[in-house]
Amino acid sequence: MWVNAARNAFLAGTRMRVRHAHRQLERLESDKQYHCGFPENIVKRFRKRMQLIRQARDERDIRAFRSHRFEKLKGKRSHQYSIRLNDQMRLIVEFEGEGQEKVIVITGIEDYH
Repeated sequence: MWVNAARNAFLAGTRMRVRHAHRQLERLESDKQYHCGFPENIVKRFRKRMQLIRQARDERDIRAFRSHRFEKLKGKRSHQYSIRLNDQMRLIVEFEGEGQEKVIVITGIEDYH
């Protein structure tokens, strides 16, 4: 029994930390009544992607879900990545730090069309 508790504590410690660049994004994740002007289907997908992100140990875990189209952006935004919410909308993220100190920063939801 204590072995499972120790294993769970270890695994919880290996997760990437998450930070929201904007308070509205943090509230969108946690407040079920808040939609921040986005359609309900986008909010629902955003929250599902946030569950995936919160369970990830690093970006490889996110990339493993190919249908989410985790992609590195180009040009002036080459430090950012996008995760598909639907055909039109993307969740934009950045990474800070290295190894155990790596943080994923949720920077926005954008219309790609």
